[in-house]
Amino acid sequence: MVAMSTPWDDSPRTIPTDRQMPPPTRTPPSKWIEAGLHALAVGGPDAVRVEPLAEELGVTKGGFYRHFDDRNALLEGMLDAWERITVDQVIERVERDGGDARAKLSRLFGLPAIQGRQLLKVELAIRDWARRDSAVAKRLRRIDNRRMEYMRSLFGVFCPDEEEIEVRCTLAFSMFIGSHFIRAEHGSRSRPDVLKLALKRLLA
Repeated sequence: MVAMSTPWDDSPRTIPTDRQMPPPTRTPPSKWIEAGLHALAVGGPDAVRVEPLAEELGVTKGGFYRHFDDRNALLEGMLDAWERITVDQVIERVERDGGDARAKLSRLFGLPAIQGRQLLKVELAIRDWARRDSAVAKRLRRIDNRRMEYMRSLFGVFCPDEEEIEVRCTLAFSMFIGSHFIRAEHGSRSRPDVLKLALKRLLA
């Protein structure tokens, strides 16, 4: 005998079988969140809908409600995941290899290029979303404050002046967000070359 359950009923029932069969594979909540972040990056928060996500994952909507009470719970889970990715995991990754403050800042500044364009698209989508949703704006403010505090802790090691620390943090953060919107040319220099020069100045 093997226990079975339906998508809408958690109570087990049994059916006869000649051999034990593995339990059905369920889509974990992390997959729903991953699919939600992808939809957000492509079409904004209005694109994060249960039925299209279920179709993309090849599952029924019933699987969604095993993990989330409603769509708002999924959106909250997406923001939780995004905060872990952009703050906790970034700090862990930078700190893991040790080194002095300048070495850590160099790794921090290099992460966006390593992480790829998909995360950048999610970043920009969340910032656009925050313009229309006060709760998202509050979450984004917390994330940005945590990022700034981490940079302050590193710049503060070799910058004794508080104003200089704040200027360097603001410039570095502005480069991370704003450089993707700038289309200006730099003469014989490429954009990556100019960014490297700017970061070199910040670390001086």
